[in-house]
Amino acid sequence: QVQLVESGGGLVQAGGSLRLSCVASGIITSINPMGWFRQAPGKQREWVATISNGGVPNYAESVKGRFTISRDNTKNTVTLQMNNLKPDDTAVYYCNMLQGRLYWGQGTQVTVSS
Repeated sequence: QVQLVESGGGLVQAGGSLRLSCVASGIITSINPMGWFRQAPGKQREWVATISNGGVPNYAESVKGRFTISRDNTKNTVTLQMNNLKPDDTAVYYCNMLQGRLYWGQGTQVTVSS
């Protein structure tokens, strides 16, 4: 089993920054693709960014140029640096990891005020 724990959410004004972290623990057998999704109230969960096991990032168009995903394989950690935040970025942010199946964290709330 794998456990994912996110941290770093909070309340920030538009134009501000937040840094989310996700730590994976448990039975981790290899370097796995990891990513971030988000879910705003009343909306479906949407993809934000992923990073491959080789460290190649991909981003949704809505966050490209503002968000940066990175990973530290020695600590089984993936980080999402979010800059120039907008009210539309308000959501619960979830980390996931693909190892045979998708594992999800519990989520961390990000609220951006206008």
